[in-house]
Amino acid sequence: MRKQKMKQKMNTRTLAFSALLAALSVVLARLVIPMPAADTRFSIEAVPIFLAGMLFGPVPGALVGFAADFVGCLFSPYGYNPLFSLPPILYGLTAGLLSGFLCAKVSPVRIALGFLPPVVLGSILYQSMTLSYMYFDGGLMAGFLYYLTARSVQFSITLVLDVVVVYLLCKANIFQRTGVWPAQKRKDI
Repeated sequence: MRKQKMKQKMNTRTLAFSALLAALSVVLARLVIPMPAADTRFSIEAVPIFLAGMLFGPVPGALVGFAADFVGCLFSPYGYNPLFSLPPILYGLTAGLLSGFLCAKVSPVRIALGFLPPVVLGSILYQSMTLSYMYFDGGLMAGFLYYLTARSVQFSITLVLDVVVVYLLCKANIFQRTGVWPAQKRKDI
């Protein structure tokens, strides 16, 4: 029973939409809004990852997060580092785990609650510690506090942008037109 349910969820249509969302995330990561500092970057690259989890479930969402991060690193001068893959995976995984809550009634508050765990646990806390461990020479705790303050401001602004974009996309009925919304009523997903 469980294998059949998983097989139904991972079909060609889901794979194609997931690949498109991963590619869109890579493109959006490169469309950077002007940066106030060298280590601050505002982008809405998490929106397609979040949507993949919300529409298709936790496994496709997590895979889209990983694929977007991996492919995006190929275009980066820094290369791929698996330590930084956790936050994008968390965006898709969390949205997939909370998809019933998110799809029941679309509201900015529910979407913000869906974004909070990966933003706080992944992008702010985990990545601040990882960045301080890898790149800060003045001590682990000093680096953590430095990155924590900078990333808290950065991701507070990014969180608002992400929530607004996801809410407007849901309210514009784009997903109904493509046949992927509402996810719980479709039998072939």
